[in-house]
Amino acid sequence: MFFGSDLVVELLRRYGIPYAAFNPGASFRGIHDSIVNYAGNRNPELIECCHEEISVAIAHGYAKVTGRPMAAITHNIVGLQHAAMAVFNAWCDRVPMLLLGGTGPMDATRRRPWIDWVHTALVQGNQVRDYVKWDDQPASLEAIPESFARAFQLASADPQGPVYLCYDVAIQEQPLPPNADGHPASLDPEGLGPARYPTPTAPSADPGTLEEIASLLTGALHPLIIADRVGPSAEGIAALVRLAEILAAPVIDRGTRFSFPNTHPLDATGAETAALAEADVILALGVDDLYGALLGRKPAPGDAAPSRAAAPGAKIVHVTLGHLAVRSWATDFQRLPEADLVVTAQPAAFAVRLAGMVEELVQRGEGKGGGGDRGGFHTGGNGKGPRGLRRQTLAAAHAARRAGWHATLADHGPQPGEINEEILAAAVWQAVRGEDWVLANGNLSGWARRLWDWERPGSYLGLNVGAGLGYGMGVSLGAALALRGSGRLVINLQSDGDFLFTPQALWTAAHHRIPVLIVMHNNRAYFNSVRHAAAVAGDRGRPKANRGVGNFLDDPEVDFAGLARSFGVHGEGPVQEASALASALARCLETVRAGYPALLDVRTHRP
Repeated sequence: MFFGSDLVVELLRRYGIPYAAFNPGASFRGIHDSIVNYAGNRNPELIECCHEEISVAIAHGYAKVTGRPMAAITHNIVGLQHAAMAVFNAWCDRVPMLLLGGTGPMDATRRRPWIDWVHTALVQGNQVRDYVKWDDQPASLEAIPESFARAFQLASADPQGPVYLCYDVAIQEQPLPPNADGHPASLDPEGLGPARYPTPTAPSADPGTLEEIASLLTGALHPLIIADRVGPSAEGIAALVRLAEILAAPVIDRGTRFSFPNTHPLDATGAETAALAEADVILALGVDDLYGALLGRKPAPGDAAPSRAAAPGAKIVHVTLGHLAVRSWATDFQRLPEADLVVTAQPAAFAVRLAGMVEELVQRGEGKGGGGDRGGFHTGGNGKGPRGLRRQTLAAAHAARRAGWHATLADHGPQPGEINEEILAAAVWQAVRGEDWVLANGNLSGWARRLWDWERPGSYLGLNVGAGLGYGMGVSLGAALALRGSGRLVINLQSDGDFLFTPQALWTAAHHRIPVLIVMHNNRAYFNSVRHAAAVAGDRGRPKANRGVGNFLDDPEVDFAGLARSFGVHGEGPVQEASALASALARCLETVRAGYPALLDVRTHRP
């Protein structure tokens, strides 16, 4: 005999969902049984978690690597509420995800006293409706396939995002009607799967608009590109590099995704204010917060109205899908930026088309921005004319910035032997630079980008755009799960405060043999709150020495290495001297290369 939950799991299989992360719950016991006994715990395979926030964050990390949804399952009202923060993070990050849940029975006469009543909602999707692309609760077995197909389409279509599907326990446990040969008709392969319900193509700019932008850029004396969501597309990143080289345009990578190599002479990340002040044409590619990007710097705590760095007369072209993902509840859509032209297009695909058109115009010698210069760096140009001079100036400035950042390491921390963020970033880089690495979480206040060589698409998975704590561990496990067996080393530069929201993720890492290198940035404080406390005290003329009250994580200090070992994860530390970092990292790397997770607790300078 087959059941409604078998149909749900068959759909997961047909749509190529490899994993389903969950913390077990009675409201989806039918789906749980179907994954184990109908599907044999393969495609999808269960990833057992100790908290729903971890389940959803794992699916988040998997999507950041693959661009495809995996499943996370939550237990009715209570599990969905536990998961809500991670769902919001996924929404803000525009990643695809199939969030499944159980509820009910919706037929009140079939509910058990107490527990089924407190765990049933009308309608359960209301809990997350403001930060998913779509939610549905199909009312019959017959409605499940189309509902699932729509959910997969919407999650996968640009701009991507999480969707929520809720299944009544009565429907999950309802027997499937047989067809003439005795097999359940609903599991017939005809019509079940993505072949007849393909993902819609992404929006694209019309040729006239593309030509207008190409002409504007080639005619600019000081073009500037700000990139945010060009990555993880390798084709898009290659096109952006090509576009920048043709135009001799500096590129600012905002970091939502890795979009431009930091070793490239045209990388202007870290010199935003100067690049913006000089620009006469600004091309923004998939920039979530263009208003903030035009400021040229991150406002300090309490700095509510900083001045704009971009020149008032600069022409601004904004290529974005952001306006297609606006909700009224949360203002994650950011402040409305000014622009001369707003183009609805997928940024990576747009960069590919634009690079070809700009190259054609430059080869024809059009545009005052280049004079007789028809190439540069990797295009074989002669280096003469305005573009050639611009390339030389930008390359020299880039080299000086990189040299300056590396020169800071001559100072071995605030005190001899003490470890600060720069030293930790440098030590990890020395340990992993020969690996095929992926930085899944953390960047040590930007020092990982300054001191490492970020060159390969997908080597950095980007920021926690939703900024909800509890993000790092789950996302790193999801990334490592997606890359397990690939030979790529997944690194998590984990802050201690974020970790303490979901430390039990270590058990999932050990149980499922998910190889990940966790480097604990243990400054024993909620650093952002410390900065705000100091800023407020300074503004009010009060002692900054009290900034740690309610913010420091000491008395007692957490034994992160011991905690890791208690969950079955290799733990090292705490390392307190810079001289001990290399050997400790080497031991952790040996564990990860063998296919197991490892955590290195590094006691860093406390602010």
